[in-house]
Amino acid sequence: MNDQNKPKLKEESPKTSMGGTAVKPSAWRKLLSKKWAAPAAFMAAAAIIVTLMWIYRGAEETPTTTGNDSLEVSQGTNEEAIETPIDDTLEVASSNETLQWPVVNRSELTVATPFYEASASNEERQAAMVQTGNTFTPHMGIDLTSSADKPFDVVAALSGRVIVVDKHPINGNVIEIKHADGIVTVYQSLSEVQVKVNEEVKQGSLIGKSGRSEIEKDYGNHLHFEVRQNGNSINPNTLLEQ
Repeated sequence: MNDQNKPKLKEESPKTSMGGTAVKPSAWRKLLSKKWAAPAAFMAAAAIIVTLMWIYRGAEETPTTTGNDSLEVSQGTNEEAIETPIDDTLEVASSNETLQWPVVNRSELTVATPFYEASASNEERQAAMVQTGNTFTPHMGIDLTSSADKPFDVVAALSGRVIVVDKHPINGNVIEIKHADGIVTVYQSLSEVQVKVNEEVKQGSLIGKSGRSEIEKDYGNHLHFEVRQNGNSINPNTLLEQ
């Protein structure tokens, strides 16, 4: 018989040893079957974990603005608005001036209460005490009174800038003026105020009129005048032109 007459045999799929059809291994299974596959997968996973940790840590270290920072900035802005630096030309002019009496007609006025000096005599110290009820406190300024008990003009003792204008329930109307060399002059018991905060004034210019106060009501119409340097009260008589 020739080949054409031979019966054709039916081709069958190869069988596995268990009798099932053999399955060709996939590309992934071939890849994983390699000896280097497992170590490579481990290294890749480790690299991913390290990268994620680095990104997370970097995000935590990014600086942020807190509520306290905002409060500090706001506060700084307010202070600058109130405490505007004195103009340099004004400081030079003020530093060359000599403190003058804060009134126009000094000869018509009397010093009712002097400044308290710890080194003064016992009698002088007693005269410089202010009584409030049963309490006696040292007087840190001088009180000027008029025999006519009428308001008199109050002027700036030095050139400077007004930093306080206030109506105090005990001290009456109050004005404070800042000058060169850390000096601040204080005017209390005023009935009228002729200046405003941040206004620059020249020595001898009118700033208000004398009046009354609750703490020194026995003096009637008067002016309470103080001089402070770097926050410390000093005796005006040591600087005033006599």
